[in-house]
Amino acid sequence: MIPLRVFIGHDQRESVAYHVLSHSILSRASVPVSITPIKRSMLVDMHSRAWDENQSNEFSFTRFLVPYLSGFCGLSLYMDCDMLCRVDIKELFDLADETKAVQVVKHDYTPKDETKYLGAKQHAYPKKNWSSMMLFNNNQCMSLNPNYVDTAEGFELHQFRWLESELRIGELPTEWNHLVGEYPENHDAKIVHWTRGGPYFYEYARAEFAEEYRMALDGMMNCAQRRGYYPPFVQPAVNPFPR
Repeated sequence: MIPLRVFIGHDQRESVAYHVLSHSILSRASVPVSITPIKRSMLVDMHSRAWDENQSNEFSFTRFLVPYLSGFCGLSLYMDCDMLCRVDIKELFDLADETKAVQVVKHDYTPKDETKYLGAKQHAYPKKNWSSMMLFNNNQCMSLNPNYVDTAEGFELHQFRWLESELRIGELPTEWNHLVGEYPENHDAKIVHWTRGGPYFYEYARAEFAEEYRMALDGMMNCAQRRGYYPPFVQPAVNPFPR
């Protein structure tokens, strides 16, 4: 069995988010899963694009290298790090449509705020957040080579203009990319997305599903210890987030 390939955007300022999302995937998966960070500093040999004043994180553009990193074969899932998986990720891969180059949740909304986490400007544009989670049919995305990703306009990438037709974009149900704070609460969401700011930031510590995030964090940090004993180099973790 070939493991399901999942790529997660990594930003040093949200490193904890990457690890918690990875844990939430692995703890529910019923089949082998391979998780790879899309970390800018690891891609310098193929990605020399200068920082764009409009990008809010390190993986704004590197996410589009996923088909290339997958050898343009098979399926690969890209996810922003500020997400939490609440179901077996195999369920998402089971929705793969071989007639589509990429499948996304086709959000149609206008952001409620002008700024988001860490004071980043909240940009409104067509197809916003479509690219925050993408299920790639890699051999149909061969235009996404390093040179193209380095030189294409931002909107050209995020609005999927690298495809010859919008008919090549498949649609996934909204519960697979539930935008916290932008959509009405949904207890049946399969993948939660704190696009405005995750509960690991104090300003969003009481956002929808924040308690579930803290439970996932606790589960990731769990390590069997003899009662009352911690090695000299390890201190008991203190959760800084108010409950």
